[in-house]
Amino acid sequence: MAKKAVATLQQGAGRSYSKVIKMVKSPKTGAYVFQEEIVHNDKVKEFFK
Repeated sequence: MAKKAVATLQQGAGRSYSKVIKMVKSPKTGAYVFQEEIVHNDKVKEFFK
């Protein structure tokens, strides 16, 4: 029963944020690193620009 209650709470609240991951080249080493952020759904496209 606890799982059902948790699922209901998550559904009702809605998910307005997403975790986005972008691959960026490090200026020091030249290797690629991953930049992770939690961004509002409206700002996702701006994050990748």
